[in-house]
Amino acid sequence: MAPPQGQMRPGRQLAVLGFIFVVLYLLVFFSGGASGGWKDRLEPRLGLDLIGGTRVTLEATNSVDGKPPTAANLEEARQIIENRVNAYGVAEAEVVTEGNRNIVISLPGENRDLTDVGSAAELRFRKVLKATDGSGAAAAPAPTASATPAPSGSATPAPSGSATPQPSGSAAPKATASPSAGGQGGMAPTPSASAAAPTPSATPSAAAPSPSASAEPVPQSIEQQRKAVEQKVGAAAWAAASGLQAPADLTADPSLADKLKPFGTLSPQEIAVLPVGMQFNVPTITCAQLDKRPAASIKDENQQAVACESGAKYLLDKAKVLGTDVDDANAVLDQTSSWVVSLNFTGKGQEKWTALTREAFNNEGQACDQTALGQDGKCRVAVVLDNQIVSSPEIQGVLTGDSQITGSFENKSANALASQLRYGALPVTFNQAESQNVTATLGDSQLRAGLLAAGIGMLLVIIYSFFYYRLLGSVIFLSLVLSALLVFGALVVLGRSIGFTLTLAGIAGMIVSLGVAADSFVIYFERLKDEIREGRSPRSAVPRAWIRARRTIISANAITLMSAVVLYIVSVGTVKGFAFALGLATVLDLVVVFLFRHPIMTMFARTRAFLSPRVSGLGRALPARSAEPGAARNPRAKEA
Repeated sequence: MAPPQGQMRPGRQLAVLGFIFVVLYLLVFFSGGASGGWKDRLEPRLGLDLIGGTRVTLEATNSVDGKPPTAANLEEARQIIENRVNAYGVAEAEVVTEGNRNIVISLPGENRDLTDVGSAAELRFRKVLKATDGSGAAAAPAPTASATPAPSGSATPAPSGSATPQPSGSAAPKATASPSAGGQGGMAPTPSASAAAPTPSATPSAAAPSPSASAEPVPQSIEQQRKAVEQKVGAAAWAAASGLQAPADLTADPSLADKLKPFGTLSPQEIAVLPVGMQFNVPTITCAQLDKRPAASIKDENQQAVACESGAKYLLDKAKVLGTDVDDANAVLDQTSSWVVSLNFTGKGQEKWTALTREAFNNEGQACDQTALGQDGKCRVAVVLDNQIVSSPEIQGVLTGDSQITGSFENKSANALASQLRYGALPVTFNQAESQNVTATLGDSQLRAGLLAAGIGMLLVIIYSFFYYRLLGSVIFLSLVLSALLVFGALVVLGRSIGFTLTLAGIAGMIVSLGVAADSFVIYFERLKDEIREGRSPRSAVPRAWIRARRTIISANAITLMSAVVLYIVSVGTVKGFAFALGLATVLDLVVVFLFRHPIMTMFARTRAFLSPRVSGLGRALPARSAEPGAARNPRAKEA
């Protein structure tokens, strides 16, 4: 029977493979993003676990019912956080969702503080209605003289060329202030030594932490939580606190101090569910507790709120102007070379801001208590970011233009606050569940370990191939080398074009792909032996074995590829890198199978070495060459 030689021309397949290599490595060395020396252009984009950096896990929380956010809200939050991180000047950050309530921020190559990027940045402008001591000094046995808390600044129009505050329709008014508290990006104000205190001893008992340092969400309704708090403090304490219409005067009724004492033992999470009036009127509820309330505790703009500034406890009005009314925010230097955040309002937002400043300037309805007025007897407007008061300037004129948020800002903190306001408030409140700094030394050791494992795996495959298949082992060796070069070039190009980052999990996926590639060799070569055992010559056996083995090879690689795709879709984080690397290596292995392995086997089949059992590695499948040509072709006749 004539062997099915066909019209196979291996040179064409090898030429196509060579063309692919040329195009790929032209992209590696000269495509967009390629810079530096030749060595720099050959570096793939490495992940956090290989070159070090920062990883922060933010967990979505809900201070009311603890339910996970919707998928749409979580994705919106991810996009806002990604914009905030990129605003730091870092374009390599990876921000991904994980599960139904986590967002993971990975920043390879740098160790940075990413705490503020997960802050809700809910900006509220609230009028200060009342003020009282929040340091807890009023709850002490020794009576203390009461004093009016000093305002943190003033808000005045800023006409050009005049030092005296005079509202002018032609000038752009600015709500300027000299706040006594500043913080990191305005997020966590800390008392200033020069600030005036509400009472001689009104200093905060603890530094105000970031709102993100809150406890786990409580999966209960507010009513259930309030009942639990009522049982904890006792009926007498609850009744006494509910009856207060103003901050309790413990000097007039010393017995009231003992009744209200249990409120001082409540956790910040329990304080957050108390009625607003109770939070303000009970003197044993201090600013140290209020500042540690869970994030979004005073988020509702339609309700009054209680917040602290420099040890003073403020009762705040409903929010008349929101962060969504701000069109743009930028960090700029004012006339005194101090960093401030300039706010540009939207059309409707400007109307709301003008109405609020008019209301505060005129103290309409005498809504502001004497304790809350500024030095000039005008109401103050608190700029509230999440749970913290950034500043509370006294309004000294009706502001009809853009405004500024002032504070003890530096360049970094002012830009961070401006970025949060510019990109909008997060629709979901987050707590920082985990923060990890991976050192470059650790990443380098992991990279060396991963490459060593890959090298050992490839070496074992090659040793076994030469031992078992001999000449055919060179086909395996060359195929693996070509696959590795294709994968490496693809990693470099994909890192520049789509931001693919090689991680330790990705290296593991490539090591696994070595096993898949080795399986395809075994399938092909064993099928070739079967064809020769059936009496076919080596040259005719090669194309016939390829036709029959091809289906199995494609099926096996297709299953691996489908598994990688499914794993990539359903997984998160570094597991996606594993799935992507496995799928990429599998696809490129198929390219090598069709464009190199089969053509090179066709060429080998035409050589004399291929006919030698000892050299070719076909072993007993290839009969020993005999003087009788018919004996070699018909083993059964020889046996007879």
